[in-house]
Amino acid sequence: MDWRNGFCGAAFGAGLLLSGAALAADEDLLNAPEITIEKEAASSGGIYLRGDIGYAPWRGEGDPYYRTFDAGTLSYDSVPFDNARFDKPFSGSLGVGYQFTDTFRADLTADYFEGRFSGSSASASPCAGQGAGTSCAFSTAADYSALGLMVNAYMDFGTLAGFTPYVGGGIGATRLNWDTAVESATCVAGGGACAGSPTAASYEGRDSWRFTYALMAGVSYDLSDQLKLDVGYRYSHIADGEMFGFGAEALVGATGDKGFDDGLSRHEIRAGLRFSF
Repeated sequence: MDWRNGFCGAAFGAGLLLSGAALAADEDLLNAPEITIEKEAASSGGIYLRGDIGYAPWRGEGDPYYRTFDAGTLSYDSVPFDNARFDKPFSGSLGVGYQFTDTFRADLTADYFEGRFSGSSASASPCAGQGAGTSCAFSTAADYSALGLMVNAYMDFGTLAGFTPYVGGGIGATRLNWDTAVESATCVAGGGACAGSPTAASYEGRDSWRFTYALMAGVSYDLSDQLKLDVGYRYSHIADGEMFGFGAEALVGATGDKGFDDGLSRHEIRAGLRFSF
């Protein structure tokens, strides 16, 4: 066989194979399912409800003080509490909010907590009815409750494995309600002698609305498409104001309020749930 005839035959066979492969590929493309490219679905906003409980291991009481009144000179003097303490660290919160975008949300919350104030002070002057040369130690205690209404805004960051970190801030007002304050006066013997038992006086508590602000940071976790677990830190500060008025001293000319707090600061660890509709 002439080598030219063999070469032509081989080329003809290869052409048939390539044509068959091309036809098969065309048939596969024609029979392939239709592929559509969709735009990324936009995140829709929605209403959510939230509930939180808080524990405040760190609380700041500032510098609370009270005023004394001298009926003889009709003058006042300010006396700081040498030792002051605000206890009962638990709080609770309920709210409703709206997720505007993937990164921004806001809510309205009502926060409630209770506490007890205890403070001590001392005077170089004798307690009422005690002799010269003695001094007087005072101990004051009062319960209080606080209901805060806050408007809060948050910035959510990217979600990774269901976890979404966030930061936020809020402003509002807190209704601080002081119960009756009870003061105990105990004689301290120095250059004189004490007689009798400690005496007690009571002062009517005050209540007022106080400006409040808060700063938050934390992380939420997706328990489901609608339910999130939220754990975070919250700092809040309630402005200063009146604690209690004058007692018997008001009968001899004292006016205004006797006790004043220096505002309340709370550093809280909070945990709660957010349910989206």
